[in-house]
Amino acid sequence: VQLQASGGGLVQARGSLRLSCRASGRTFISYTMGWFRQAPGKQRELVAEITRGGSTNYADSAKGRFTISRDNAKNTVYLQMNSLKPEDTAVYYCAADETGRIFPVSDEYRYWGQGTEVTVSS
Repeated sequence: VQLQASGGGLVQARGSLRLSCRASGRTFISYTMGWFRQAPGKQRELVAEITRGGSTNYADSAKGRFTISRDNAKNTVYLQMNSLKPEDTAVYYCAADETGRIFPVSDEYRYWGQGTEVTVSS
């Protein structure tokens, strides 16, 4: 499975961005997909994840502002980020768990994209 993330960039606080992650493979529909982020000097953390059935899970910091979704016909998962804050600045990574676990822990995601950088200015 190969993952290609895109959509990052520089945005002002309170702005919006939509990240995309396209996956290779014919069984994308069965994957659990996640978005993680890593800010400079900090550990990688979960942002949001979505199961093959469409159930979602969000970090507290993302609730109410971010929305994860998937388009199985396009093998793509999205992260719509609204009301961005400077503390959202990080490299954002998409990840795939091909076994389709319900909300796997970080180490259970086997495949990772290359990351897309998001910078939110104040």
